[in-house]
Amino acid sequence: MKPRMNAFSAAPEAMKAMLAFENAVKKAGLEPRLCELIKIRASQINGCAFCLHMHSRDARAAEESEERLYLLSAWRESPLYSDRERAALAWTETLTLVAETHAPDDVYEYVRRHFSEEEMVDLTLLIGVINVWNRLAVGFRSVHPVAATPTRAVAS
Repeated sequence: MKPRMNAFSAAPEAMKAMLAFENAVKKAGLEPRLCELIKIRASQINGCAFCLHMHSRDARAAEESEERLYLLSAWRESPLYSDRERAALAWTETLTLVAETHAPDDVYEYVRRHFSEEEMVDLTLLIGVINVWNRLAVGFRSVHPVAATPTRAVAS
């Protein structure tokens, strides 16, 4: 895959504002592991390899387990996620796919049971931030770092 452009070079002031927005959301106080799960789930939905690469590494650095990372796309079927995490993941999917879901009342009420109003705003902003990053990375074909010697798939 060949990158289309570097957004930081093309629009440095806009990207500086984007970084400031992300930093403000980071300071909001949501749990770091929860934030990484949200970023990974939105990136899975959006097909953003660059962000999946980055946030799976960040999640591991935040001591997230490999098992939970592997099962994240099937979180509804796994007992490994807390009710609070499930609410956040449901809200992530709902807002990432908002054109399809229209943020239904039942999901909103589910999130309300596990997050304060301030946390709901912080959560919603975090979901917005990762969706913008996904759109930048997918739209401009950002390429994630690749190991010097890629692993080859073995034919069976």
